[in-house]
Amino acid sequence: MKRIPVTKTAMPELAAYVEEISDLWDSRHLTNMGMKHEKLIYLLKNFLKTPYVSLFTNGHLALESVLSVFDLSGEVITTPYTFASTTHAIVRNGLVPVFCDIDPVTYTMDVSKIEELITDKTTAIVPVHVYGAVCDVVEIQKIADKYNLKVIYDAAHAFGVEVDGQGIGSYGDASMFSFHATKVFHTIEGGCVTFKDYTLHDKLNNVKNFGIAGPETVERIGGNAKMNEFQAAMGIVNFSYIEENRHKRRQIVDQYHSRLSSIPGLKLLAAQENILSNFAYFPVVFDGRGWDRDQVAYELGEHGVFARKYFYPLVSDFECYRDTYDSSQTPVAKDMASKVLTLPLYPELTCQDIDFICSIIEEMAPDKKYFSYKLSSDKIPVIKEERGRKL
Repeated sequence: MKRIPVTKTAMPELAAYVEEISDLWDSRHLTNMGMKHEKLIYLLKNFLKTPYVSLFTNGHLALESVLSVFDLSGEVITTPYTFASTTHAIVRNGLVPVFCDIDPVTYTMDVSKIEELITDKTTAIVPVHVYGAVCDVVEIQKIADKYNLKVIYDAAHAFGVEVDGQGIGSYGDASMFSFHATKVFHTIEGGCVTFKDYTLHDKLNNVKNFGIAGPETVERIGGNAKMNEFQAAMGIVNFSYIEENRHKRRQIVDQYHSRLSSIPGLKLLAAQENILSNFAYFPVVFDGRGWDRDQVAYELGEHGVFARKYFYPLVSDFECYRDTYDSSQTPVAKDMASKVLTLPLYPELTCQDIDFICSIIEEMAPDKKYFSYKLSSDKIPVIKEERGRKL
């Protein structure tokens, strides 16, 4: 049986990577902000359309670090509809997450619910761009300005996304991008922070290098979160494939839409106006009567297709948080988490793979009351009528 994973790391040509790293054997400069590191920063500044970039060994430490350099205290408004890293980074900085519900259309933070959560202890907002869909950056900034709050975006899903031609990393006080191997752009592991205030440059470099400011000077308590030269080299080589992979991802998303958009009870992520998307994920919400997300996930898995319940469970339902938070307080997010599947999406996914995936979902539609199906040897679903049997 062919296995179709939910994602697959996009790899450059081996020869190109070997060529990029070959001079490291001469320089022996493998970490601590070497030439590859600086070259990648240059490329990212231009591509992300942001004045400053700081590289990290992974996105989580990038987010932890940027939160720490703002010297925040008290409460931070964020969303439970995200990966564990977002909330963990807040808590590990000694801050208290306050969960805001999400918008049912974009799945990002519902801006109409932010102000009611602000107290005299609130110091920042940490919104999350989800699946490549972006938050209402204009309204969030208005609220932040009104209450003198910092805005730090979790942009792990939003690499290469633009709003009216402006890079998404230029909004707010800072943004974190993940370069994990499964992301649209990767450096094996890795991440970065983008920002506009140059004073953050030295602070971020300092905190990711043990707080060391000079040979005999340690200014703050820091950690080790530096990106090494091999990671940076992978990013440099992968720059050659960014737009090609974006195009391939768009074609896949278009094919999914053409096959699934007319099926009753399925909710697909709508395209946002004036947004250049990166087509990072393809979430499907099984929102209609009779659909069972878990049954669909199981059936896909039985045929070698691995979809992901992403995000499930909500962060507020994690074992480490559920005694503190009540997920029913964010009902839209809780409902989404119980109904969403992200379908396979990566540049090497074929048209035949997509048709195969969609055929399984189509044949599970609740309005098809009596049938079972099996797969022929060439993996094309075959419908077999069976009176009296419900799926």
